[in-house]
Amino acid sequence: MRYYLIAGERSGDLHGGNLVRSLKKKDPEAEFRGFGGDAMESEGMHLSVHYRDLAFMGFWEVFKNLGTISGYLKRCRADIVQFQPDVVILIDYAGFNLKIAGFCKKQNIRVFYYISPKVWAWNTKRALKLKRLVDRMFVILPFEKEFYKNYGWEVDYVGNPVLDALKNHVSQRADFDEQKTVALLPGSRKQELEYAVPLFVGLADRFPGYEFVVAAVDNIEKSLYASLDEKQNVTLLYGETYDLLARAKAAVVTSGTAALETALWKTPQVVTYRTSKVTYWIAKSLIKVDYISLVNLIAGKMVVKELIQEDFNLEKLSEELMLLMDDEGYRARMLREYDDIYNLLDQGSASENAADKMVNYLNL
Repeated sequence: MRYYLIAGERSGDLHGGNLVRSLKKKDPEAEFRGFGGDAMESEGMHLSVHYRDLAFMGFWEVFKNLGTISGYLKRCRADIVQFQPDVVILIDYAGFNLKIAGFCKKQNIRVFYYISPKVWAWNTKRALKLKRLVDRMFVILPFEKEFYKNYGWEVDYVGNPVLDALKNHVSQRADFDEQKTVALLPGSRKQELEYAVPLFVGLADRFPGYEFVVAAVDNIEKSLYASLDEKQNVTLLYGETYDLLARAKAAVVTSGTAALETALWKTPQVVTYRTSKVTYWIAKSLIKVDYISLVNLIAGKMVVKELIQEDFNLEKLSEELMLLMDDEGYRARMLREYDDIYNLLDQGSASENAADKMVNYLNL
């Protein structure tokens, strides 16, 4: 069969790569094409567009780049028509992928959605739109199954793919001082680094006795890391985030999938988030959940501290880092909550479960 996949960011690419690998086991003659990244391409998918060209964060940033996004939508539609897939598999990335789902519906092309958009957070009515446009939904968070059930839609919970990647990881490094290392995960978008890097420089100055290791990414201009690279107690590490999280004593993490990854690696953390004032104002008026981090959302309570917008400053960051590094009771409570989250999400291989169900549905 022919599979067309669309992932618009790093985490989607990683999980998409695992899904492609699992689908090939079930369907050895499969052909893959789509929008994604290095992970999906390395598993044999023909890459039409790399996700780095689509990585716009926030309402205002998306608005400013509508022309560019519109061009890629047009290109994607044409690519799908040319490829003639048996199914289009959408991976998160709601704004772009919902438009593609609508297009596929008109073309009578089956649509599967792997990793639900976070419609439960800020636009619950989109659940009805998804139900109308998508043939099968495969969710990765336990509470999502119940959320969609409230809209009369039975979806498939397949477990969480972050655990797949974690379990499959083979550690390559052991040269971190586990008592002094602080992992810094500023994100994979330019805008995220522009907010985080100056504060990380401040942390390095305030805590000369700690070793700060930055989980750097290749798709970002290296100049954005320059001020960190100049610091004697800061190291840039490319492509080895899991090795870092496995050995760091604490972490400062930009909100997103990385926060959940950090929790599953059992590394105490503080979650941060900052965006433009316009985007934050819009988001604050729309968001309907109490937390921004997946760790707290899954637990249903505050497990990790969230420093959002103006609270993401050097003073509060320093206070939280000292707790994470030195307060054993604080660390122990967080680690116990991490264990509960791990057990809740551990349903076997999410990509294998999803691939099994997808191939079965396609063969009905």
